[in-house]
Formats: sequence, structure tokens, C-alpha cells
Amino acid sequence: MFAVWAAKITEKVSVRIFHRQGVTWAGKIALKICPAILTELASQVKKEIFIVCGTNGKTTTNNMLCAAIEAEGYRVVCNHTGSNMLNGVAAAFALGAGIGGNLKADYACIEIDEASTRRVFPHFKPDHMVLTNLFRDQLDRYGEIDITMKILKDAMQSAPGMKVIVNGDDALSAYLAMDSGNDYVTYGISEQVTDDKDSHEIREGRFCKCCGAPLEYRFYHYSQLGDYACTKCEFQRPRIQFDASGIEIGSGIAFTVEGRRIRADYKGFYNVYNILAAYAAIRTGGLKAEHFNEMLARFNPENGRMESFRIRDVKVMLNLAKNPAGFNQNISAVMQDETPKDILIVINDNAQDGTDVSWLWDVDFDRFKEDKIRSVTVSGIRCYDMGLRMKYVDIPAASEPDVEKAIRQRLSDGCGNLYVLVNYTALFSTRNVLKRLEGEK
Repeated sequence: MFAVWAAKITEKVSVRIFHRQGVTWAGKIALKICPAILTELASQVKKEIFIVCGTNGKTTTNNMLCAAIEAEGYRVVCNHTGSNMLNGVAAAFALGAGIGGNLKADYACIEIDEASTRRVFPHFKPDHMVLTNLFRDQLDRYGEIDITMKILKDAMQSAPGMKVIVNGDDALSAYLAMDSGNDYVTYGISEQVTDDKDSHEIREGRFCKCCGAPLEYRFYHYSQLGDYACTKCEFQRPRIQFDASGIEIGSGIAFTVEGRRIRADYKGFYNVYNILAAYAAIRTGGLKAEHFNEMLARFNPENGRMESFRIRDVKVMLNLAKNPAGFNQNISAVMQDETPKDILIVINDNAQDGTDVSWLWDVDFDRFKEDKIRSVTVSGIRCYDMGLRMKYVDIPAASEPDVEKAIRQRLSDGCGNLYVLVNYTALFSTRNVLKRLEGEK
């Protein structure tokens, strides 16, 4: 009970006085006071614990899954803010508990950083893992993808009763689920949606993890996601149980799965996967998902995942972009908006971002060479690196290291439609600026 109180007080003080999330500190203090708090509170979840792992889409998928379960009438504990390491996970349970120190939750939906699974799993064993995708990300922290896959495999095998809900269109994720020995179900898209033949994307996992031979693709969706088969052995895209068909992408998203037409007012093809993952998870958990479309109509992506603001009659869209695959999909979502727009790119290189920013050279920024892109501004700690990157694709970019100044400039002289693309540590501070400006008269 004391640990729960301490966590709640820490979080409140951090937000109100220091204007920081405070979630990580709340979890750290709770664990310091009561090292068994995570085990104790997780054991109080009445039904099942879902966790969400993968390189991109974790926060959106996890929050969407939480909202979908709540729409069915259940109480859910969730780390909504995306604090997904051990301290953040502990904080989710501690902050979700009552003042008596007990947790009254039917389900838990917990996003977990892939490398942190080895620290979290000793505290509790989840019932389900949603595995969204595996892309190259933060090389100086994770190393190559093989290291991440080894960490996840060890975590999966430490929880043999856990069922994996895996993106079958990703050869790396599918192989990992098969190789782990855990039961698994698949979700994916079996029809070709876009013509990806002219893409310059860097494709991960081009070789079979079983035998090392090249994979042959019937088509790609983006990056390495698509319909694949090994040219030598029997490894191939698995049979898809939750298969999205009749994909529509434009001002919104629509697709059919299990005979249901799912609709959402979001941009970006990658959001089809996020929605489909949440749907596959809730159905695998035995829920009917009767209110899934109602949930999507109400669901408001927060924490900088396609989060919208209205500031002085300027429409501002904030979105996280932290690796090549994610940034390329962000660019695709931006380009779906055919109206004139200004772009602000904020790049930091703090420890949580990864200090190696060479990944910027694997992003297709040349797609911003369109008349509808009225201006590009670069900001953040590594704004000059980002400016250099834009110079190499012959796109003029204004440099302003101070994010608030950069935003204010575009609000005053822009075209009234601003997209702000940020990497990880720039997200919370930039969001705070936008929230504050939104409240100004």
C-alpha cells in the first residue's frame, strides 16, 4: 500500500510541478519500496494479461486493444503513456491500484520494450503476446535484429503457456513465433494493396532464417512485410487466421475481417496493421468484439501517435517516427493529404533515441519533393544533421534548434496545415509545447 501511495504521489508531483510524465520515476520508487509489487499486482488481474511487443506500432495497438476490451464492459490496467520498460510496467500496475494497495482489473494490456521482456517476465507470465513487427531500430542500443529476436525467443520460452498473436506478413516475426515453440495465431493481409516495385525502402530479413537462402516475394506491402516464401526450404508465409481483405485507404481506413467491415478515421496504411492486431488479440482472448467499430469511432490516438491539435486556426498533426520503416510510413501518411502543408522534423540523439542517427540516410525524404509541401523545417538536437540529409535530396530546409520557436514560426507564416514528425525523446516535450500553444488565446 505504501508503494502504491508513493507511486501516485510521485506521478502527480512530476506532472504538476516539473511538467514531466513521472511514470518511470513512479515505477522505480514503487519497486524500490516493494520489489514484489509487480508480481503481487499482476496476480490480482482476474482474467488475462496481454502484452504488446514489436518495433513499430506498440503504443497505438496496446491502447486500442485496451479501449476495445473496455468497450466490452471490462476494467483494464494499461500503460497508456508508452512507458514500456520495467519501471513503466510497474508504474502501470501501481497507478492502476486503489489507495488500499489492491488492483481491481479484469484484464491488463501492457506494452513492453523488446529488450525489457527479460526484466519483466520474471515478475509475471502473460497469457498473450501481440508481436507487431521487427525492424532495424536504435542500432547502438539493440544491435542487429538477431539480438532482439534472441531476447524475445528467450522471453517466449520462459512463458510456455503464452499464446503469440503474430503479424504473419513479417517473415522475421513469423519465424520467431514458429521457432519459439509457443502456440501462435496469425494476422495479415493476403491481397496486394499498393504497387511497391519502385520503392527504395531498405528491406530487413531478405534471407530465410531457417536455411539462409533468399526469400522470394509475390508482393510487398512495405519494408519486408508481404507474401514471401523461401527459394530453398519449406519456410513460407503461414496461413493467416485473421486476414484483412477489401482494403480501402484514403481519408480513412476500411477493411473486412471475419466477415466484419471495420472502419476508422485514420491515415496511413500501417494503421491497418495496428487495428488488425488489436482485433486479432481481442478475438483470440475469447471476446466477441461486438463494439469494436464503436470503439474506433471514439478512439483518439494520444501521446503523439497521429495526434491532432488546433492552434490559431492552424491544423497540427503530431506523429512519432523513430526508424526508417516507421518514418517511411509516416511520409506515406503525410502524402495522403493532398492539401498544401508545412513539415517540421525534430530529431534528438539522447540515450533513449539511440545516439547513432545514421538511419536518417535510409529514409525516403525525397518524397517531400512536391509542390504541396510548402516548407520543411528541421529542429532538435541533431537538426543540422537532418538539414544536411535534406540538402542531399535537394530540398531546402530551415534550421531552428529550438522546437517551440520552430513551431511558432510555422504557425505565423505557414499555410495552416502543419505536420510535426518527431523521434522518441522529442515527443513528450514537443507535445507539451503544442498543448500549451493550443491553450493560448
